[in-house]
Amino acid sequence: MAGLRRLLLTLLLVAVLVAGAAAAAAWWGYKQFTAPGPSTADVTLVVPRGSSVSAIAGLLADAGVIEDRLVFRLGVRLLADKKHLKAGEYLFAAGISPQGAMQQMIEGRQIQHRLTIAEGLTNREVLELVAAAPDLGGDTPDLASLGPEGALLPETYFFVRGDSRADLVARMKGSMEQVLAELWPGRADGLPFKTPQEALILASIVEKETGLPEERPHVAAVFLNRLAKGMALQSDPTVIYALTEGRSKLDRALTTKDLALDSPFNTYAVAGLPPAPIANPGRAAIEAVLHPAASDDLYFVADGSGGHVFARTLAEHNKNVAAWRKIQAQKRVTTQAD
Repeated sequence: MAGLRRLLLTLLLVAVLVAGAAAAAAWWGYKQFTAPGPSTADVTLVVPRGSSVSAIAGLLADAGVIEDRLVFRLGVRLLADKKHLKAGEYLFAAGISPQGAMQQMIEGRQIQHRLTIAEGLTNREVLELVAAAPDLGGDTPDLASLGPEGALLPETYFFVRGDSRADLVARMKGSMEQVLAELWPGRADGLPFKTPQEALILASIVEKETGLPEERPHVAAVFLNRLAKGMALQSDPTVIYALTEGRSKLDRALTTKDLALDSPFNTYAVAGLPPAPIANPGRAAIEAVLHPAASDDLYFVADGSGGHVFARTLAEHNKNVAAWRKIQAQKRVTTQAD
């Protein structure tokens, strides 16, 4: 009987020691999992799709983000709460703990890349930028699939490595549709537009005419005044588009012959709006044509400083044109002297 007691006490003692050792090991493992990692600088790492937890642990260890692969694997198994680690491109901060790295991948907090689409680009130019973005994947949509110019909203778009080019272009189209749907109902009274597309056409012309944000409503007012009087818009960018069809830049000045070009986009030869936009206008240009400045001006010409000078009458405009030509002549003399 005494021997049985001793055996039971021994087994109990062993169980206590084993439990204590297990608890100590678990505590040590938890401390290792939550303690700062060995990296002394930020680490960029790409986790391929389909990577197992074991493979991810190996990648993190090889990159110096974590020290013990087993600790990471066990920590994920016990603490990830059945949530998956997402593949992608990550920037792990210096000293990040294994637990922090796990949580970052669970939440999918990947590196955000950006692509800025400037106002006034054609569809072709936008697609060239998308095609050249190295961190996007997949094929670039065909130009013909976009339809007329003006389908894509210029702005800065964020994406993660591997996002598809087609999806990004679709976002651009959706953004333009959303902006038109948002701004069209609140347009000013008395505008000549029957559809949002007509407003988009004039916005594209305004966008190409001036790069100064503060001038857009004034330029829009000039064109709207001309439309109201049945005058031709006489916008040089529409002639350039008629000549190039948006395929390239025009590396020369317009000629008198150009202004007589037989094209529905030539607003010197055809009254009213052209049949489609000539570029992709930004939100500000669209707002400008839907809320133009209060002005009776019918003309504008460059002022030599990057902006324009406006006029109500042809006589005033001719004086402004003469002043502009004098500035151009002075620039040519200076260039030749240099």
